[in-house]
Amino acid sequence: MEYVPVPKTAIQSAQSSETPTDSTFSSEALLLSQQMSQQPVLPNNSNDEIDLIELWRAIWSGKITIIIISFIFAVASIAFALSKPDVYKASVLLSPASSEGGGGMGALAGQLGGLASLAGVSLGGGGTDKTALALEIIKSRAFLETYIDNHKLLVPLISAENWDRVNEKLIIDNEIYDGSSHKWVRVVSYPKTIIPSPWEAYQKLLKLISVSQDKTTSLVTIDIEFYSPEVAKQWLIWLVADVNDFMREQDEKEARASIDYLTNQLEKTEISAMETVFYQLIEEQTKNMMLTKVSPEYVLKTIDPAQVPEIKAGPKRALIVVLGTMLGGMLSVLIVLIRYFSNKSTES
Repeated sequence: MEYVPVPKTAIQSAQSSETPTDSTFSSEALLLSQQMSQQPVLPNNSNDEIDLIELWRAIWSGKITIIIISFIFAVASIAFALSKPDVYKASVLLSPASSEGGGGMGALAGQLGGLASLAGVSLGGGGTDKTALALEIIKSRAFLETYIDNHKLLVPLISAENWDRVNEKLIIDNEIYDGSSHKWVRVVSYPKTIIPSPWEAYQKLLKLISVSQDKTTSLVTIDIEFYSPEVAKQWLIWLVADVNDFMREQDEKEARASIDYLTNQLEKTEISAMETVFYQLIEEQTKNMMLTKVSPEYVLKTIDPAQVPEIKAGPKRALIVVLGTMLGGMLSVLIVLIRYFSNKSTES
């Protein structure tokens, strides 16, 4: 067999004819891959749509369960709302009886304090807002405990459970207080005792009282909520009268003590100018004591007296039923979804 040499130019031309084809294919593939990488990746909504459809199917498949549970919650809410007794709110509108803070003693002491200091006598300065003080006293433990004890409110406060409108009397829970033997029979756990403590009675009454003051007009509103509208009104009247009496007694004691002190200092002083100061202060305190005797509404003056409320303040039965039914609906849907997907995972 004879070997025939192939010209070099023919080999080169053949290689050159193949090379453009390979390079063209590679460049086109590279360009295509770059274009695909630059294209935005669209979100796949098919999974979301499938999930929503499946979720709706799960809920629809358990519609009977949802209806039954929601109905049970609705009936229970109605029963609970009807079991709650009506509560009535009595209100009174008051205004500060005097706009002077601390009485004339504080003002006069400020004017004559320089002369009094010459004799080494301290008259004090300024005064307190009696209205703000009275509102804080109303909510204080010592005052409310005395208030409960003076008006014998322990039994109705702790043991009352409803109001008999026909006979106009409180309904007492016999498991708490035996009205025939007048003894406490309730069963409680420590730290409570069979006979309610003053602290327990104070906490119960404090929840029934609401006190607010308008910063613009300085008018004061006091509310008391209770099962009986008559009792709520009476308790409110007693509360306003007692706080006025309490403030009157305190100011009378202070005025008397101030007069005794000033009289004692007057006897000791040898400065004629100080004698004038003491006489003026004694006169001012005498006026304050006179006001405590003649003014029944000493600190809080009634603008709109308490009335027997005819419309109940609670409970909000319609709201209780709506919220109870919604709670049952949400709980039933949750139960249906958990059961559906649990069965699906078990089957898979």
